[in-house]
Amino acid sequence: MTDESRPPFPPFTVETATQKVRAAENGWNLQVAEKIALAYSADSVWRNRAEFLQGRDEITAFLQRKWAHELEYRLIKELWAFHKNRIAVRFAYEWHDVEGQWFRSYGNENWEFNDLGLMQKRHASINDLAISERERLFHWKFKTPRPDDYPSLSDLNL
Repeated sequence: MTDESRPPFPPFTVETATQKVRAAENGWNLQVAEKIALAYSADSVWRNRAEFLQGRDEITAFLQRKWAHELEYRLIKELWAFHKNRIAVRFAYEWHDVEGQWFRSYGNENWEFNDLGLMQKRHASINDLAISERERLFHWKFKTPRPDDYPSLSDLNL
């Protein structure tokens, strides 16, 4: 392994694809944009909603903007499917805006990895649903990984 690789490497198995998904979830929940960007290839291409990004600098800037707006962000990802060097994920995350309105954002991502295990393509489609604070389901400590015994999206019927 080098600084420019992220095991597990493709082709994925159910075990290694699940590891990749959980590693991505954990990284995003920690919210260290510069560190997260290192899991993507230097020339990684993203579509996030209607925004198009390329490269680690744009990814880092995007994540910094995202978490300046999406406060107290907590994310759960779940493996949907995989094949060779591709993984499909479904996810939900909860956050609130500066006015205190809570949201649950639902989405799907398609990921493609290079031989070094770095994500080279990410396509994300996301919808936001306003929720009340009492409807929140994601209650672990902020800026930490989801505890291993915390329910999954399927367990939460999301």
